[in-house]
Amino acid sequence: MLCYIRQKRAQSSLEYAVLIVVIIGALLSIQNYIKRGVQGRLKSAADDIGDQYSVGNTNVIKTTKTFSKTHDTFKKGVSNSVLNADELTNTTEKSVILDPNFEYYGM
Repeated sequence: MLCYIRQKRAQSSLEYAVLIVVIIGALLSIQNYIKRGVQGRLKSAADDIGDQYSVGNTNVIKTTKTFSKTHDTFKKGVSNSVLNADELTNTTEKSVILDPNFEYYGM
């Protein structure tokens, strides 16, 4: 009877080992699909951000104008600054690809 119990323990250990081997084999076989899925999601997120930046071929012109009206006073060592009107900020940005023939897309 004692011999039968030892065989049963060995059988359950063997079953766990086979189960672990099957799970590892399944994960290794779908490894490429998981990688492609993650890379596709990353590319989709990058495309949602906007156009890709090209270091050598992008020319950016950015102009920022700020206008504010203030009244500054200085009496007896104390300075006071009051904003009389809202501050206005105007930003203009223009991006131009200089020569698309020299773009490298990694193909």
